[in-house]
Amino acid sequence: MSNTLGVRPAPARTLIRPRPRRRLPGLVGFAYAAPAAVIVGLFFLLPLGLVVWMSLNKWPLLAPPTFNAPDNYLQIAENELVLDAVVFTLKYTAVVTVLLFAVSFGLALLVQDRRRGVGFFRGAFFLPAAVGWATATLLFFGLLSDQIGPLNGILEWLGLIDAPVSWTAGDPDVAFGSTVVLVIWRWAGFNMLILLTGLQSIPTEIYEAARADGASRTYIFRRITLPLMRPTIALVLCLMVTGSMLGFEQFYILTRGGPGSSTTSVVMVIVREAFVRFNLGSAAAMSVLVLLALVALNALQLAFIRRRS
Repeated sequence: MSNTLGVRPAPARTLIRPRPRRRLPGLVGFAYAAPAAVIVGLFFLLPLGLVVWMSLNKWPLLAPPTFNAPDNYLQIAENELVLDAVVFTLKYTAVVTVLLFAVSFGLALLVQDRRRGVGFFRGAFFLPAAVGWATATLLFFGLLSDQIGPLNGILEWLGLIDAPVSWTAGDPDVAFGSTVVLVIWRWAGFNMLILLTGLQSIPTEIYEAARADGASRTYIFRRITLPLMRPTIALVLCLMVTGSMLGFEQFYILTRGGPGSSTTSVVMVIVREAFVRFNLGSAAAMSVLVLLALVALNALQLAFIRRRS
């Protein structure tokens, strides 16, 4: 329709919206995660699948495998050495977890506050963690040796013992205690560092407000420190339980599983089954059961801590 002057109005402009850029967050995220997924698949999932398949076969070292499921799993229950190793490993895990956590948490609380000289003690407590596990075990083996070790001479000079003591091959309880001391010396500083990180992540304002209200140190520790430290404590406990269940070097080097088989761990039995008896199928079956036990124990720990929190 034209106006009174006969001029047609200009056509209305149509708004052209710019096309939104195609975003591919899914593909970008996949590209970032792909290297890690490949590494996990090659070095964890693929070997795990191979171990499960080996556990279902009679797999000699130099002969073709033959399917024999579930004989490898049934033979484990008939092996007395395996049962003794399971009992010892559970005992060792319980003792080491309790003592190592107590020492590590105590050290973390000791060096928590920043004051003069605390950096030196933090470094000194963490220093054993810088020593290789096998190297630390060899150091303790030389220290505790009843032939060349200096410990017996020092204790005799102090009048604490009358004759040299066999710390690693004599009494089973002494050998067990020597191993526990080695583990605490080697790993207390490492776990102390993790716990110290959790302690320092707690805001200082919470402590100041509690002190202003007249709360005692015991009350602050029970009602503030422990509840806020539960995630860190869960991580440390999982690491301790997993490391104890998979203990090998400290027994293989320090005590050789003795005296007798009193300090033979489950992993030592697996290694002996695989590389001494060359029965890879039986060793794989034991490995699968150890993995399931670790998953169950860690799940129980996390569920208990989550329920308490």
